[in-house]
Amino acid sequence: MAEKIQPGKIDGALSAGGFRFGIVVSRFNSFITERLQAAAVDTLERAGAASKDVDVVHVPGAFELPLAAKKLAATGKYDALIAIGCVLRGETTHYDYVCSETARGLQLAQMDSGLPIMFCVLTCDTLEQAIDRAGLKGAQGRKQGVRSGPGRHRNGATVSKASLRSFESGTSRKAAAEVTCLSAQNPASLRCRCYSSGT
Repeated sequence: MAEKIQPGKIDGALSAGGFRFGIVVSRFNSFITERLQAAAVDTLERAGAASKDVDVVHVPGAFELPLAAKKLAATGKYDALIAIGCVLRGETTHYDYVCSETARGLQLAQMDSGLPIMFCVLTCDTLEQAIDRAGLKGAQGRKQGVRSGPGRHRNGATVSKASLRSFESGTSRKAAAEVTCLSAQNPASLRCRCYSSGT
């Protein structure tokens, strides 16, 4: 009988120490993007990133995120990037074009450069949805900080979904309280939808 195959496993260490990160932030809807940025920076710090290893670049709006991310990737200084923005639906189709081209541009920048670029661009119908999604401490920004920091390697390998979920659930090196959404009335007991839904 043939031996049962045991596939190799590649897991990233849950540490951002020694890695360099670039964060590109849209100024448009800064009420939301500032929260997302703060949460991403906080998460990287908790994972061991040093201040000298995290750079933040601001751009006017979400549409400018892809070009700035591509330029940062081309410098060769970074191990991962986080693109942060917020687009709210208006009365015209402008929203659709901005959302789709921002997503497409960031994906192309990532594919062209080979550098992981986390997509932290909220695309919401209302300001209330954006506030809910960002949370008091920016749950989406925290999620992208987790994905870019502790689980990315210089060679581009990523943490497995199981490892990311164990980090998020607090069974790894972090306590569950660190990955809860602080927008809930009782942040210690309610997990953020961003994590529990897997989106």
